[in-house]
Amino acid sequence: MENTNGNSKKALAITVNKSDKVNLPVSISLFGFSIDSWSTSSQFMAMSSGVLACYLIYGYIQERMFLIKGFKQYGWYLTLVQFGYYTIFGAIEMQLKNPIARKRRIPLRIYAIIAFLTVATIGLSNTSLGYLNYPTQVIFKSCKLIPVMIGGILIQGKKYTLADLVAALLMCVGLILFTLADSKVSPTFDSFGVILISLALCADAAIGNVQEKAMKGYNGTNLEMVFYSFSIGFVYIFMALFITNQLGPAFRFCSHKALTIYGFAAILSFTGYIGVNMVLTLVRVFGALMAVTVTTFRKAITVVLSFLFFEKPFTIQYVWSGLIVLLGIALNIYKKNKSVIDDWINAKLRKTKLFKQKSVAEQVLLKV
Repeated sequence: MENTNGNSKKALAITVNKSDKVNLPVSISLFGFSIDSWSTSSQFMAMSSGVLACYLIYGYIQERMFLIKGFKQYGWYLTLVQFGYYTIFGAIEMQLKNPIARKRRIPLRIYAIIAFLTVATIGLSNTSLGYLNYPTQVIFKSCKLIPVMIGGILIQGKKYTLADLVAALLMCVGLILFTLADSKVSPTFDSFGVILISLALCADAAIGNVQEKAMKGYNGTNLEMVFYSFSIGFVYIFMALFITNQLGPAFRFCSHKALTIYGFAAILSFTGYIGVNMVLTLVRVFGALMAVTVTTFRKAITVVLSFLFFEKPFTIQYVWSGLIVLLGIALNIYKKNKSVIDDWINAKLRKTKLFKQKSVAEQVLLKV
């Protein structure tokens, strides 16, 4: 990226040329409706709520699919179908946009990297469900807050405070303890699944920072990011499955339960597509750390709903480990909105103090 003095500064993963940068206003939309006129806090709450709704449905469908007998070994094929749906959704949405909005701004060499990380994140995560139970997989994925911070430092040269680190540690420790409780009452553990989800975790931690740098550096759009990432990723997965002779067996298995599997995959992909767009908006406007905080909170709720919708044993350790997660989330929210929260608290305290002073004065007047 070039600085104002004309000296080039080499970035770790992405180099943005001055001639490539496009300075356009950032527009924020929710389900196709512009929310640019809303306050920053309202925009954040709206986008966060949308992410939660989409991914809660996504989590339910995903767990339900891997309960289909014999399907657990076809996680990569599910990822291929997902990427195919995402590409179709992106192509349709792109055709509805004006020609200027359809223009690609981010170079293909960067999309090749982002597509690879996207394939690794979703593909390894899906495949790990064949070796781990769903809550364990979710908990492992929720530990990416610290890798995101490390990635932010290495890729973008960011600096994080002690409060950020403490919040991340609290959330990760709480969720890990939640997983340990689940392992005690219902252990389904496989070391290969841990390797898969750990690799997915590393890719997921890197992708947020790479996306943020690319989108801000070239002013790329969510639509562009989703379409090119998943279309290139689809080619990667198709070639890999074809070369390893896994494509045919997976297709034949799914053809026997086509309505169930492809129907679930369509719902999974649609909610995932909308969710990805919202997460990208959070990354672009509020940064990778806040986006990860929202998605991590979503994972905590997903685990709770998993126990409600799918029969599992319960232990009190789930409760206090969940409280640790909430404490980490609260600390992170306070740190990011310290001035606003402090102003609100001080206003309430002043109002209470004035009320007390008024009450004392009224008592004096009554005595007189």
